[in-house]
Amino acid sequence: MAINFHYINKILPTFRCISTSTIKRDAWLSKIFVRKIEPTKESHSRMLSDKEIIYGLQTHNFRADSRTSYLQNMKNHLDLVKSQGTLDGVELVGSWTVNVGDQDQALHLWKFNGGYETIDTYNQIQAENEDFQKLKDEQGKVVRSRHLQYLLAFSYWPQIFLRQPKNIYEIRSYALKPGTMIEWGNNWARAINFRKNNDESFAGFFSQIGRLYNVHHIWCYKDLNARKETRESAWRAPGWDECVAYTVPLIREMHCRIMVPTEFSPTK
Repeated sequence: MAINFHYINKILPTFRCISTSTIKRDAWLSKIFVRKIEPTKESHSRMLSDKEIIYGLQTHNFRADSRTSYLQNMKNHLDLVKSQGTLDGVELVGSWTVNVGDQDQALHLWKFNGGYETIDTYNQIQAENEDFQKLKDEQGKVVRSRHLQYLLAFSYWPQIFLRQPKNIYEIRSYALKPGTMIEWGNNWARAINFRKNNDESFAGFFSQIGRLYNVHHIWCYKDLNARKETRESAWRAPGWDECVAYTVPLIREMHCRIMVPTEFSPTK
């Protein structure tokens, strides 16, 4: 193919007028637009999670003057679950109270091996068992509000393992724009590789029932200073900023909470 040097010489001055700052600006802007996701016949849950395990995230806002009685009620509930031979598939993974964020709040993460069949059995036993009903009535007197979500774990997230001896946890919760869950997963499948050096990635979930298009990332740190150093280290890694730039436009709302494990939490 012949090269038209007359045309090149004609447009070259135009390119020379483009400043370096403009090029950098345009390169940055190209990152913040959401890339198109092609239609698919696969459900989001099948594409993003490969485990037949459901997680339940309970969020309880308890009265400020009832913290001790509330936590005792939850411990009694856990002991009752353990005593039920038919609930072997129900397991408490973590239990925390919030230090920074929505104070007078507790979060409990349950694991249901066997999926929704186990959840159905669990709910039926709770509805029919007088001891469970008594604990539920007692809890109603010390909490201001309760919320439950059923979640799936992202397949690309490292496997959950319980931590020892003493840590703080951060839960970063995101409300995504409808239709962007697969795009979120595509980006975080790469981004998680920047956050594996210190085993800080505890769990990553997306909602199935409850508030939809919700994502929860739970991180584990020795203390707040370790959190600061770990996050700064990620920003120094080439490619992390690009992952952040691609995911920010997908978010409608986000917030984080710093949590500490309860006395009966399996992970510390």
